[in-house]
Formats: sequence, structure tokens, C-alpha cells
Amino acid sequence: MSARHGTPLRGLTSSKRSPLFEGLFGRMFRHLRPAKFGATEDETIANLGKLAGRMVAGFDPPKDGTDDEESGIPALYTYLGQFIDHDLTFDPSSSLQKQNDPDALHDFRTPAFDLDNVYGRGPDDQPYLYEFPPDKPAKFLLGGKISGGTTAAFDLARNTATPARALIGDPRNDENSIVSQLQGLFLRFHNRLVDENPALSFADTQRLLRFHYQYVVVNDFLPRIVHSSVLDALKTDDQYDKGKLRFYHYRNTPFMPVEFSVAAYRLGHSMVRPGYRLNDNDKTLLPIFPVPSQGLTDGLTGFQAMDPIRGIDWGRFIDIDIRGRGDEDPNNPDSRKRLQFAYRIDTSAVNPLGDLPAIVASNPSSLPLRNLLRGWRLELPNGQSVAKAMGLKPLEDSEILIGKFTDPEPTGADALVPITDVSAAFAHNCPLWTYVLAEARTHQQAVKLPVTEDVTIQTPKLGPVGGRIVAEVFLGLLFGDNHSFLSQEPNWLPSIGGDYALKDFVKYALGL
Repeated sequence: MSARHGTPLRGLTSSKRSPLFEGLFGRMFRHLRPAKFGATEDETIANLGKLAGRMVAGFDPPKDGTDDEESGIPALYTYLGQFIDHDLTFDPSSSLQKQNDPDALHDFRTPAFDLDNVYGRGPDDQPYLYEFPPDKPAKFLLGGKISGGTTAAFDLARNTATPARALIGDPRNDENSIVSQLQGLFLRFHNRLVDENPALSFADTQRLLRFHYQYVVVNDFLPRIVHSSVLDALKTDDQYDKGKLRFYHYRNTPFMPVEFSVAAYRLGHSMVRPGYRLNDNDKTLLPIFPVPSQGLTDGLTGFQAMDPIRGIDWGRFIDIDIRGRGDEDPNNPDSRKRLQFAYRIDTSAVNPLGDLPAIVASNPSSLPLRNLLRGWRLELPNGQSVAKAMGLKPLEDSEILIGKFTDPEPTGADALVPITDVSAAFAHNCPLWTYVLAEARTHQQAVKLPVTEDVTIQTPKLGPVGGRIVAEVFLGLLFGDNHSFLSQEPNWLPSIGGDYALKDFVKYALGL
């Protein structure tokens, strides 16, 4: 094993997955009553529609340069969050049109950080995902080269259908050009491990990639999105302690809590920018999804062969190098090549998410409305009751503000409004997803930007309700998986040391 790629792993003799994870969805707070937002179904849907409409920002075109809504979190973490979601959950049987019992929903994704969205069912069951070099473990097939990337960039392997569908473990990871190319980085990471460690078995290579991924999730991604005070409460002597998990419990088999999957972990929807620049080509500054009403008929929508000019310059999404912060002048070279940052966690989603393309979602096409309706259909409790169940003082209605958490706060038509201004139905009765986002405004931390200038920015993070749910589920799934690094070797480190982060993962995948 190459010394650069992590300390040797114990217990790598078996290639079989434990049958531990074949779980259902369920609840963390089973005793809490479901929230109601109207006297009738029609009234409830109308009130949730009003809130969803208020949670969609006005049109903001994709642009180069700094932005008041930016956080201190590089943009790639938004799509790592989406990638993680696809690794943990997939429920094709649920519907927005009927009440759902979470105890009867099957999680067709194993609720584990096991990269089944990358490996699928493995080279024996899905050989069309792989190539089989002699005297080496199986490697992933890659698609054709695309231009503009940091190094030689590749599309995902695709079938011959029209449009050409990606041949990957989870088709959702082709939803947009960014998560599609992030999926490609995981494939390339595996392939480089194979090339540099040809004596390892496929199972050992797979385990090593999983450990690097899990390490990034726990030690880099979680601290980016969850307030440090929440994470510190889950540690003993600076290490995460299974005994500190107070709310996520299971007897034998970890399950996927709907409070996590339908509410708390949907924080990433507020982090999406209206658009991104992928590389130097001006045709790659695009909205995340088309906005036809504004003349933007092209976007970064996926589920089709990658446009050959859309290779990602990864330094625009993660700090694999250090660039200037740029300014508001789009002609400034620093602004055109700058590291783009995720939008702040707040109660506002960018305009393209208010009317998704039909290939992504429809009926309704508004992502905030989909979130709110799903939470109601799955009978989630409101945020205030969850806070009380956690022994916390709930936010006052005057603290649950809807809009952009910029600094300074917006004024005029964009001014923040209390949720009760949207409807009296939300008095002391905030949908859990909205509550988690609103809580971030009162839990900001100073983050130093990874740029050439000395810049620190206040960044909202998940607080004691949302952050605790997310962190406990992440840690509980890892502690509950006998094959995770926290279970097998909690002190395991990637070979470059304890500061290993997403940027290092990306560098290795790129061959840098």
C-alpha cells in the first residue's frame, strides 16, 4: 500500500457487507404530535404555499464577483452534502399526494456511509460500471474527456439512450453538472488507489476510499455546517463519544429518521447559489437550473451527456489552491477565477429552486414547497416542540425570520419578516425544516476565508436543534456500522495527517 494514502486498515479480510443495514425510515421523537398548519387540508396546503413563496428569493442572475449572501464555506461543500444525501437515502415509494407512515417507508439506500451510490452492487452484479485490468482490482469506467477542467476532465460513462444516461451507482448523482463531476472524482479516487496499490483486493481498495470519505464527513464537512458548541457537546477528550448521543437511538439496526431526512438535513437547499462559473469559458457561467422567465434557457441541469466545454476548474469550488477573493467587478481577473462560496444557511432559497425543470421535479416544481409538504405529509412535529423535547428554550416567533441572513440585514422589499407575518397558523408552530434554518441566524461563527487576502466572514451554522439532529444521525450511523472507521479504528488518520479535508480528497482524485 502506498504510504501516502492512509495508515493500513485492520480487519480487511472479508469482502462481504454486513446485513446490518437494511433499514426503514423512522422517528427520533416518536411521542411528539404532528404539526398542523390549518383547519383543513386545503387550508394547510395554502399556508405552506405562502411560506414556500416567501422562502424563494427574487431573481438574481449568475455573476462573477463577491456577493453579500456568501458564507465562509466553499461551494463544493453544498454538493458534497447532496452526494452524502444520495449515499444515505433513497425512497422511491413515498408520495407528496398522500399521508405517509415513516415506519412503512423502506430506505432503498443503505443508511450508512458506505458509498453504495458509487459502487452500486459491485463489479460482480453490475460489471458494466467497471473495467477489469489484468492483475489489478476492478476500476471504474469513465466517459469522454471534457475541456476546461483543472486537469484532464472526464464525463461519466453513459449508455446510448437519448438523452444519454450515466452508468453510475445512483442516477441522482447526475442531476447537475457539479454533483455529476463530483461523482467522477470519487471514481477517479478509486482508480488512482488501484493504480498505486495494485496488490490490494477490490474490497480493501473500497474500504480505503470509504475511510477517507468518512473521515472528511466527520472532521471537515460536519464542522463546516454545524456550530462548534453543538459538536463539542458530543465529544469526550476531543473525540466523538457514542455515549453522548441523546436523541438518536436504535436497538440493533440503525434507521433513517424523518426529522433528519425530511427537515434538518435539507439545509443544503439554502446554500445553493443562483449560478456558478465552471471554468474560463464564458458559456460556463450559468444558473444552476434554467430560468426561462428571465431569458436563461440553459443551465447546469444534468441527466444528459456533459457539454464538452463544462470541465470544472476545481479551484473555483474548493481551495485546492489559494486565489484572490475578487470584487464586484466582473472584468477583474480575480473575480472571474475566484473561489465561489456557498450561500449562507438561511430561510431563503435562490430563485431557480422555486421553479425546477420538469426533469428534476414537478407537481409542485417549487423545492421549498416540496420540502414543506413532505414534512407535513410525514407528520413531522413543529420545531418548537422538538426544541422542548431536547430540553431547549424554543425560538420566539420574532426570532424566526424569513429571508436572507446577509450582513447588514436586507431592507425594503427584501427585509426579513417574522414567520407569523406570513400566516397566523405559524404562531408557536414553525415547520421543522424552516425552524432549523431560522436557528442558524442565531448561531453564527467567524470563518477565515481561504483566499490571499485576510478576510473573515460571519457564517450561520446549524444550532442546537438542527445541528444536533444532523450530528447525532451522522455519528450514530457510523458508530452503528461495524465497517466504519469510527467502529474499526476511531484513531485512524489519512497519511497526510489530522488536517485532511475535502480539498485534499479532491487533489488526490485529480492526480495532483
